[in-house]
Amino acid sequence: MLILLAFIIVFHITSAALLFISTIDNAWWVGDNFSTDVWRMCDTNTSTCTAITDEFNEYQSIQAVQATMILSTIFCCVAFLVFILQLFRLKQGERFVLTSVIQLLSCLCVMIAASIYTDRHEDLHQSHGYRMEVSKGQYGYSFVLAWIAFAFTLISGVMYLILRKRK
Repeated sequence: MLILLAFIIVFHITSAALLFISTIDNAWWVGDNFSTDVWRMCDTNTSTCTAITDEFNEYQSIQAVQATMILSTIFCCVAFLVFILQLFRLKQGERFVLTSVIQLLSCLCVMIAASIYTDRHEDLHQSHGYRMEVSKGQYGYSFVLAWIAFAFTLISGVMYLILRKRK
């Protein structure tokens, strides 16, 4: 049982780390001489970054991605704390339902963020607010990590739903 518990804790911490990296790091959309995320666009030749503000045409879409990624990260961290509390407070044989619900909310939020970015990426990168041409790029590793975090939080949420506190 201790090995299973250790695996679940490591899996949850990995999910949270993936969410933090994908939310913070500047690599959702990359090209030869630029990288951009949901916060700023950086020119790798001059090492200058421009914050994404309301002068961009699709700023509302970027704000939705920002908000849901932040919510996802918060929900994942809260789910971990609730799991630790339930680990010591639940009676034997009860399920970690509250932890599962919170983790599944985290899963839903990261799915919404990555889906919005996937759907709107053409419009996001055609904006006249950028100082350089960013339409010719590809998805970066932060975007891929967001989708991997979606899978991890989904699996983790289902594991908590199935998991019973045993002796």
